[in-house]
Amino acid sequence: MYKYRNLQLISLSTKTPRPSSSCLTARLRLLNAIMADVATLSCARCSKPANLQCPKCVELKLPREDAAFCTQDCFKASWSSHKSVHLKAKQSNGTGNPENDGWEYCMKKGQGRTPKLPYFDWTGTLRPYPISSKRVVPAHIDLPDWAADGIPKEEPSSDLQRVVEIKTPDQIERMRETCRIAREVLDAAARVIRPGITTDEIDRVVHDATIAAGGYPSPLNYHFFPKSCCTSVNEVICHGIPDARKLEDGDIVNVDVSVFYKGVHADLNDTYFVGNVDEESRRLVQCTYECLEKAISIVKPGVRFREVGEVINRHATMAGFSVVKSYCGHGIGELFHCAPNIPHYARNKAVGVMKAGQTFTIEPMINAGIWRDRMWPDGWSDVTADGKRSAQFEHTLLVTETGVEVLTARLPSSPKVYPWLDA
Repeated sequence: MYKYRNLQLISLSTKTPRPSSSCLTARLRLLNAIMADVATLSCARCSKPANLQCPKCVELKLPREDAAFCTQDCFKASWSSHKSVHLKAKQSNGTGNPENDGWEYCMKKGQGRTPKLPYFDWTGTLRPYPISSKRVVPAHIDLPDWAADGIPKEEPSSDLQRVVEIKTPDQIERMRETCRIAREVLDAAARVIRPGITTDEIDRVVHDATIAAGGYPSPLNYHFFPKSCCTSVNEVICHGIPDARKLEDGDIVNVDVSVFYKGVHADLNDTYFVGNVDEESRRLVQCTYECLEKAISIVKPGVRFREVGEVINRHATMAGFSVVKSYCGHGIGELFHCAPNIPHYARNKAVGVMKAGQTFTIEPMINAGIWRDRMWPDGWSDVTADGKRSAQFEHTLLVTETGVEVLTARLPSSPKVYPWLDA
């Protein structure tokens, strides 16, 4: 919370202004009592006699026993542990705003927080807002191996980062079930999207719906990601962190949901209109939807993974848009991310061909302006370099003997939110 910045200790025996003669006796008695107290204080670090005190402790009116130091050097050496006293005091005595408890800006890919808006050369009009504390997962939910400490154990060193797995019938059936849950969770999020709702509230809906179905929200604490889904608004390309900002009329927002259930993952996302959206944004979102649909239409055994990018790039550029090159589709199953990598842009160098039993995502990110991107200070939210809007759609797919099965396909109960599907 606090950084040591050469804070100067306050002397406990600092001279006080000369009192008037009428209260001299009382002030002398008080001074004698203080000096007697000082004489008994020991340094909080080395236990030597101490007559200096931490200024922050004085400000917070904390007991002198835990705030006394013999020298400035001792104070500096103990700062990393001593500063926790200040945080605990604020939490216990209510000096913070109870309505905003835990709400701070995310930093360092989820590993840090700051009470102030970070400095950044923002590319568009959007700004990050404070985020709430981590949501609780009940004890009965099966957890992925990063849930406790934020570090995936099996995924990075798995052979499946190099070899594309052919799923067994049991794995395929579990993935069907998990993908259906993920679709229902995303549909629950879609139903609450409107002007005035915060993306943090959308995250709560996603979290609660996932837990209610017996699943774990895969993004939560994955490489320290602090929330249960990604919400990417306007110029945010992907991995936006749900926060306290209220959606505004005319926004577009992508909600990316991933679920871990029965040992396998599902991954999908849709981009939604918030209220009345301008025609250019509608055209961008529809084009992105069509890019995904056209890519899915070529999926079958024998097709090269690199062909996906050719199809997407052709449709996007004909509409005057660009394809993001920094992120790609990925294999999925018992691992959240694995081989194959599936770029969405033309002339890519993806290796391999599709085979029955493979499962992977296709998730094109299409920009209204240039394809280049920049990372926000939170280390997750990736935004367009020119501040123009971006849209994305994603499905988890299974290659079958004759073609493809969209495991995360829309259900008859899914909200009807896209005019071109109802035309």
